[in-house]
Amino acid sequence: MAVNTVATGLEERWRDILSVHARTMCEIDRVLHPHGLGASDFEVLDILATESPREGDQCRVQNLAGRVHLSQSALSRLIGRLEKDGLVERSMCVEDRRGVWVSLTQKGRALHSEVLPLQRGVLAKMLEGHG
Repeated sequence: MAVNTVATGLEERWRDILSVHARTMCEIDRVLHPHGLGASDFEVLDILATESPREGDQCRVQNLAGRVHLSQSALSRLIGRLEKDGLVERSMCVEDRRGVWVSLTQKGRALHSEVLPLQRGVLAKMLEGHG
């Protein structure tokens, strides 16, 4: 009986986490949509801005893959869209021809700075009281 109660409690907590995640991602998508971004787009820009704080800094796509919850192919398509929109640039890694570097453009840095308060506001609103 106690095992069922523990399992039920874990299931409820897990479902609550999934629900908060889904609602938060939808709200981020909603507030960023007018700026031409979705939650995953922002996540890549945010990681690049954090990992590569100075203009011209680069990050390996492989390093992004471990931090963004997308498949390698979905991440590659997303980076392709961001590149097409002029927000990031890709280049080949000279030391390892299989490696690809990605960096924020000035336009990407400006857009990230513009929408950062919107995304952080959603996080504050949606995650308050959830810990």
